[in-house]
Amino acid sequence: MPTDISPESVLPGVSHPDVGDLHDAVRRRAEEIYERSGRIPGRDIENWSQAEQEIRREAQQQRSVRRTAVVVKVNGVDYVGEYSSATAGYTPGEFGAGDPVVVRFEEGRMYVRRPNGKELETRIVQTYS
Repeated sequence: MPTDISPESVLPGVSHPDVGDLHDAVRRRAEEIYERSGRIPGRDIENWSQAEQEIRREAQQQRSVRRTAVVVKVNGVDYVGEYSSATAGYTPGEFGAGDPVVVRFEEGRMYVRRPNGKELETRIVQTYS
């Protein structure tokens, strides 16, 4: 299998603190491909190439997920809760600026009750007074 992998060759424009981790991820994926395809010998390069492409595509998808946030003031403290617009099912604008909302906090998360009764789950990324 190829061993001259670099972060730039697999994920251009993304910094990677440890090339070894990236190499290991591609190696593991290539092994999975080998197993899934019936352990056909002599396809190391093809399996490795496919693994690199899959890892690259997954990383691109992760980068393209838009992250959005909602800010809620509780007892004079503003909490910034980040959520994934792709999975939250929340439409920005459901809350009007200054509207009272029901909020609960749990282990670094903020849950904001939406007008439809469902909760918007966010990850608290910042607080300020």
